Amino acid sequence: MTTLIWGVLPYVAFVLLVAGTIWRYRYDKFGWTTRSSQVYESKLLNIASPMFHYGILFVLAGHLVGLFIPMSWSDKVGISEHTYHLFSLYGGTAAGLLLVAGILLLLYRRRTKAPVFKATTRNDKLMYLVLLAAIVLGMVAKLTHASGEGYNYRESIAPWARSLFTLSPDTYRMDGVPVLYQIHAVVGMLLIALVPFTRLVHMFSAPVQYLFRPYVVYRSRDQRRLASRPERRGWERTGS
Repeated sequence: MTTLIWGVLPYVAFVLLVAGTIWRYRYDKFGWTTRSSQVYESKLLNIASPMFHYGILFVLAGHLVGLFIPMSWSDKVGISEHTYHLFSLYGGTAAGLLLVAGILLLLYRRRTKAPVFKATTRNDKLMYLVLLAAIVLGMVAKLTHASGEGYNYRESIAPWARSLFTLSPDTYRMDGVPVLYQIHAVVGMLLIALVPFTRLVHMFSAPVQYLFRPYVVYRSRDQRRLASRPERRGWERTGS
């Protein structure tokens, strides 16, 4: 069972992520969208959407730092385990609360606004459920083991996560990991596998090219030239 969960399931989730994204791009380009419901309601969306997106970015950044930056690196720059624990505890909790608040507000909006609720699919409901479960479980696991130095997952979960990229998963690293952290990791892998089949797939189509495109120049129309230009038969000048 240990090998199945920590040695096989991560690769199944990764294969589903990659293969599902390729399949979705090839056969569902028109469905590769967030299916924005802003046209139905915008006030709550303008509050909830930034909370959700900033929250998930902070949470993702925290996971990347915690899992893929070894303790030896932080020790070399003078960041002690206690300092890292406090930063992870308070920073991670704040990011998690921001994300949960954004999700709950989005759910409230979908449930109370009839047109938005009608546009909600089963995939949307499943996505919200798994995403909310992953975040809440992570926060509960962190806060449950917050006393003292807390649980140092960088000595167990982080080495296991990095070992997956060498195709030699150290499944034994997960022995003794608190149950809440284990459940959080399993739900996280389930979320990764679901990404291509939900609206979360739009994260892979961020308009990065807009940062490098040339400026669009707008020029006002010269009213004097328009006045001197003879009118053409069959056409009326704008504003007449």
